[in-house]
Amino acid sequence: MMAKWINTKRPGIRYREHATRKHGARKDRYFVIYYRVDGKRKEEAIGWASKGWTEKKANIILSELEENQRTGQGPQTLKEMRAIENAKREELKAAAREKEKKALTLNEFFHQIYYPQIQKEKKPKTYEREESLFRLWIDKNIGKLTFWESSKGDLESVFYDMVDSGKSVRTAEYAMTTLKQIWREAKEGEYAPEMPMLSKTMKKKISQNNNSRIRFLSRAEAHLLLEELLKVSIPLYEKTLISLHCGLRAAEIFNLTWSQVDLEHGIFNIIDSKGMDRAVNMTKDVLNLMKGKEKGQLNELVFPGRQGKPSTQISQKFREVVSKLFNKGVTDRRERVTFHTCRHTCASWMVKQGISLYLVQKVLGHSTIQVTERYAHLAPDQLKLAANAIDRAVGEHREQNIVPLKKKA
Repeated sequence: MMAKWINTKRPGIRYREHATRKHGARKDRYFVIYYRVDGKRKEEAIGWASKGWTEKKANIILSELEENQRTGQGPQTLKEMRAIENAKREELKAAAREKEKKALTLNEFFHQIYYPQIQKEKKPKTYEREESLFRLWIDKNIGKLTFWESSKGDLESVFYDMVDSGKSVRTAEYAMTTLKQIWREAKEGEYAPEMPMLSKTMKKKISQNNNSRIRFLSRAEAHLLLEELLKVSIPLYEKTLISLHCGLRAAEIFNLTWSQVDLEHGIFNIIDSKGMDRAVNMTKDVLNLMKGKEKGQLNELVFPGRQGKPSTQISQKFREVVSKLFNKGVTDRRERVTFHTCRHTCASWMVKQGISLYLVQKVLGHSTIQVTERYAHLAPDQLKLAANAIDRAVGEHREQNIVPLKKKA
């Protein structure tokens, strides 16, 4: 049976006692307050004495509500009062969380948040390289700073420290790219403000270091390469043919499953490569190659590596063949033939055949047209045709708008 309510000396406050539970020497009490709002009686629970509530605390709340009703200001009910208090508590918690985030150093953010996350999302070779660059260079220069304390000069100290220590500009640029990725993740998590803009001097130093590969194969060289590979490894020959004719990256070939091979339409459906999806048409040679292979289950790899898992790097046999054919005596790494040269070759052949840079970008899956523009010099005739087209358009416009002059009488 429910215990009876007991009125206190203070009108508007009452309680009932718990049947068995004690609080101190007496039974636990459950307090409520009652009052009128807009002429209607309202009763709201305060709480148990065992949770810290007393008649005195109940009186303070009731008195405040009565005063608010008299003045017409502030919360009019206990529910409104508690909602306001909860909102204030949440604001204080949010402010404390923001303060805590702003106090996190780059070292703490990297080890507590960034590195555990990229270990789940990236390949071991990638996240191990980022960890090494952070540990050896970024942490050394700015690891103890918070993102909010780090200035443009602090960030650039990472780059110049590496260059002054004998590291290549390219390696220093990799470190700065890693730093940008860390900063971007921190900003998205509200641990950091906008990253300071790097100086023009440093950007110029990076841009002057033209380290991109410029080597591509002629038709005769490609034919020779395929002939040699066919002698040593059929799978290696097939991978090379696909890269030469379709421009696929090594990783895209390694991870290619039969579900991505559309033989009916002659298309490779490349999924989530560099954050992009794209469809790549097969050449006749590649289509014949794929039709001649024994088709596996949809989730099976077309070129399985060890234990049926995707390979992580091209076979040593490829390096041996290109070293013998093309790389003897070559000291400039930009001129050395690698497996990635096959992809460059595919792009170069397309451009030389008059395919627009826009379409080449779509086929190869370049993130920006600037990456594709490195092949623009291979199509001087196309640039000349563009200029001629403008000349024709201007000439036609002039002819249509010629007004014959009338002779004066």
